[in-house]
Amino acid sequence: MKRYPTGFIGLVAVALLTLTSPLHAQLLPANLSDRLLAQAPDLNPQVLNKALAAMQCATSNGLEGAERLAVIDFSLPSSEKRLWIFDLNEQRLLLEDLVAHGNRSGDNFATDFSNTVGSHQSSLGLFRTQESYVGRHGYSLRMDGLEPGVNDKARERAIVIHAADYVDPSWVDRQGRIGRSQGCPAVRQDVVELVVDNLKGGQLLFTYYPDQEWLNSSAFLNCQPQRVASYVAPFGNRSGS
Repeated sequence: MKRYPTGFIGLVAVALLTLTSPLHAQLLPANLSDRLLAQAPDLNPQVLNKALAAMQCATSNGLEGAERLAVIDFSLPSSEKRLWIFDLNEQRLLLEDLVAHGNRSGDNFATDFSNTVGSHQSSLGLFRTQESYVGRHGYSLRMDGLEPGVNDKARERAIVIHAADYVDPSWVDRQGRIGRSQGCPAVRQDVVELVVDNLKGGQLLFTYYPDQEWLNSSAFLNCQPQRVASYVAPFGNRSGS
């Protein structure tokens, strides 16, 4: 079991954002990160703290608060569980599981990311989940990327959460990794209903990779209020399921 040092800087950032947030913003408990990490010891604290900070920045600048948060750490191989879903109100872990990346993002490790239509690569950053539907992959979930140039083409690219038979531990036994998607964060068939039901209708998904250009320029991670307010303005009200 992997363990990491506590992400103190991230915790301070979240606390400062909470203290300076307008009244309509989502206020996070000071110890939320610690409570969630206690249930998800394999999740890097720095990744969780970035997710919480990005979420807090978004809700401090016009986005309606979320009840659940999903975190994907693409710095981990696809052969490991790298998707976590948390209930923020109850401060508990709902799911820790496998998730696929795009077939042009990498083999077992995803290293290349894109916002381009037809790239078949995964995208980074903060997403707002939207409506559930039944399509060619069965029960699925649409979402919108909140950051222009990074993930805002998600809907145009048909980047959705759906089930896939190639997201299965048996693939790891055979070839050292699970299968890959065309850019979607595909999940196991056994958990797709739980995933979609918990994330539909205005929840948040944060996908991470230590890409320095993105880390240094993201308006959410570096909390630039004017930019973030303009980005989230079209998504200020929670959608239906």
